[in-house]
This record gives sequence, structure tokens and C-alpha cells, in this order.
Amino acid sequence: MNLTTDQDILWQHGFAKLNLTVLTTWIMMVAMSAGAWLITRRLATGAVISRWQATLEILVGAIQEQIKELGVDNPGRYLAFLATLFLFVGTAALGTIIPGFKPPTGSLSTTAALALLVFVAVPFYGVRAQGLWSYLKSYTTPSFIMLPFNIISEFSRTLALAVRLFGNMMSGVMIVAILLTITPFIFPVAMTALGLLTGMVQAYIFGILAAVYIAAATRSPTPKPAPKAAPAHP
Repeated sequence: MNLTTDQDILWQHGFAKLNLTVLTTWIMMVAMSAGAWLITRRLATGAVISRWQATLEILVGAIQEQIKELGVDNPGRYLAFLATLFLFVGTAALGTIIPGFKPPTGSLSTTAALALLVFVAVPFYGVRAQGLWSYLKSYTTPSFIMLPFNIISEFSRTLALAVRLFGNMMSGVMIVAILLTITPFIFPVAMTALGLLTGMVQAYIFGILAAVYIAAATRSPTPKPAPKAAPAHP
């Protein structure tokens, strides 16, 4: 039994190879793109909208409110990135109910790639919100001695994101695979449902952590001055 889908080589020519991780990742991306097109192809902009569109707008509004509560000033700016991360990990968790499907999040290469996306997005949004100089100054706040510690924290939290997601997702897949070989089908079905719940929780945690890191990077280190009160007229 292969530990990760990276070890399932489907095609190889010289140094170029196609493994199961790459294949399932592209299948998920195509399925998510098709689903997004089907969901949004009949959206209306008038006063009368369908119940499905109303439900969708409520969900998007709830997600934006959740992001705003984490300290992000303009949640709509980061909605696409954070929601895509959540949907990718959540779709991978939903895929575990399909017999024979091995989610790509059970591979360290996939979770490392997702963590690297967060690693790149945090300074990108931070520079965009604060400016390059103000963002770089945050690494030396409150003292210049904090510079190496802040740099180390950037890499350590990226590693923690990748390893945490990989360990939780792979463990669920491995447990179900082992149980299928030694027990009847009833117990593995219950474990699959539990793994699905765990996967959705991991998708939520991953998205929340990404939002927290972006909120910390985009928050201005100096508070905005309060508006001056208008002088009272006699």
C-alpha cells in the first residue's frame, strides 16, 4: 500500500512523470470550475431573483462577515482567494465518499503547495494594503531584534500549515483503507462519514488560519487618527 498518491505513477517519460496526485488535482479543478459555472450562469441583477441565488448570496455574505470578524477591513478583496482554499480542501474531503478516489490533500506535495500559496499571498496583500516600506517595518516592530524571529515565524507557520493538513487528511484515508481490509463494510462507512466531517473541519481551519495571517499582514501598525469634531457654531 502506497502511503501517498505521489507514489502512484501513471505515466513516466524520462524525468517527466504523471502521478495520481496531479491527475486527481486536475480532476478536482475541472469539477470545481464546471460547478462554479453551473451555479453562476443564471444569476440575475434585477429586483427579482431566484431562491437559489438568494441562498447563494446569503452564504457569500455570511462568509464575508466571518472574514470581517477576524479583523480584515475589506473582506470582499480576499473572498476569492480564501473561499477557493476552503472549497478545494472541502471538495477533496467530499471526494473520500467516492469509492476508489484518493484525495490529493493526502499528499504532502499538495498541502505544501497550498501552504506556499498562503505564504506568498500574505506579503502580497500586506504590501498592497500598507505599502512596501510599512509592511517591511512590521518585521522590526516593536524592536529591530524581532526581525529574525518574525522571519522564522513566516517559514515555521507555513510548514505547520502543510504538515497539519497533510497529517489529518492522510490519516483519515489510511484508516478507512486499513479497515476495509480487516472489517466488514458497515464500520468503514461510519469511519468515512467521520473522515468527511474531519475533512470539512480541516478545510474551515485552513481557511481561517489563512484569513488570520492576511489580517495580521494588512492591518496598519499605526492607528488612523480620529476625525476632528466640527467646531460648534454660536
